[in-house]
Amino acid sequence: MHNYTINASIQILPIVLDKHPYLWVDEAIAIIQQSNVKYEIGAFDTVVEGKYDDVMKLINDINEYLYTKGCNEWITNIQIQIRNNEDITGAMKTDKFK
Repeated sequence: MHNYTINASIQILPIVLDKHPYLWVDEAIAIIQQSNVKYEIGAFDTVVEGKYDDVMKLINDINEYLYTKGCNEWITNIQIQIRNNEDITGAMKTDKFK
């Protein structure tokens, strides 16, 4: 797409009975932590920031991991903000409140 920084909110909602849903979420967060994207873990989602291809690969990697590890069912909620000709970062949106 382009080489600018984008940001995204990722929320994983496991629909499972095999183990506590938080355990699946913890495993998804571990994938985020091992990636090369900046992240901030929140109570309801994790906000990531990086190049478009890196963020999209991360989203795919999380879903592939859950699939290959046998998570029975999950919802992936994603919000992505992209600017056409410049970076968009979380700090640009939140620093004024700090």
